Amino acid sequence: MTTPVTIIGAGLGGLILARVLHVHGIAATIYESEPSAEARTQGGQLDIHENNGQLALAAAGLTDQFRAIIHEGGAASRILDQHGTVLLDEPDDGTGGRPEVLRGDLRQILLDSLPDGTIEWGRKVSSAVSLGDGRHELTFDDGTTVTTDLLVGADGAWSKIRPLLSDATPEYVGTVFIETYLHDVDERHPATADVVGGGALYALAPGKGITAHRESGGVIHTYVQLNRPAEWIASIDVTDTAASIARVAAEFGGWAPELTALITAGETALVSRPIHALPSDHQWDHVPGVTLLGDAAHLMAPSGEGANLAMYDGAELGKAIAAHPDNLEEALADYEAAMFSRSQSEAADADVILGLCLGDGAPFSLVEFFTAPQPAHS
Repeated sequence: MTTPVTIIGAGLGGLILARVLHVHGIAATIYESEPSAEARTQGGQLDIHENNGQLALAAAGLTDQFRAIIHEGGAASRILDQHGTVLLDEPDDGTGGRPEVLRGDLRQILLDSLPDGTIEWGRKVSSAVSLGDGRHELTFDDGTTVTTDLLVGADGAWSKIRPLLSDATPEYVGTVFIETYLHDVDERHPATADVVGGGALYALAPGKGITAHRESGGVIHTYVQLNRPAEWIASIDVTDTAASIARVAAEFGGWAPELTALITAGETALVSRPIHALPSDHQWDHVPGVTLLGDAAHLMAPSGEGANLAMYDGAELGKAIAAHPDNLEEALADYEAAMFSRSQSEAADADVILGLCLGDGAPFSLVEFFTAPQPAHS
């Protein structure tokens, strides 16, 4: 094909797609709403799975670069109850099945792998319309337009491309994650650093939890998890750091102080992240010239699979286009059929995992999941 593939969104999925296309000699242009690669931090650590995320990086020819950014020891896991009692302690065995990397580091190796000019930064899509015959017109916030022959929406939960294919919109699932950080933890917060350990911590009870992950440079990245209505979230004034910290900490009265310090000792403003999801059976009838990947296609509750699925989607779509360069509709149809199957299965699993973490059986339900024979723990 001679017409560049148009990708909306420079997240992991869109970048993998552009890279796999580049490996196969196919041009792509990514339009990204953020003004630059440095516009914001890229979140915390990701465990990259050998059955999808690592396969995507291999298809992109970036396995060596990926291995160079692995956080050694970061795959360790601990499950605690609210009193700080350790119920499960799994060390990082170094087998490489799910190594941890920082999302920002992973994104950077993908950015570095693309030809100059692949990404147009500061290009926020305001609308997308069909022109017929598989062609689409994009209008950007600055009033400029672009016409595409092959359009891929890799633009996340609130995708501007999804309405071309589906009427579905994400809905709040009843759980909010509240993000915060501790810095210089070994010097300033040794008791909390000790309880978190070198990897992931899950301190859980029915309806609430404190999860944390050790990152490089003495950083602990925390997500407080609460089953609360949307009105409760709206009542938290995150612009008042002290008041919002006190309000969230009050939900954990009686918990071990080394756990609640993950909330109360943070120096940064809390960031509220209400969890939304598309229907677990989300799919669409094929529309010529356009498709979706990642959260735009199958937004689901956090389960450790979101980034891996987005990258795998990008790699599989890139390979399908390369295999059928003169029959793009066949490429898209093949990709979508396989993507619907795997994403629907993973979405159902994500709902189960959220229940294991915050349901009536927490934290023991998660311990049982971790200790179950394969393939349950896969």
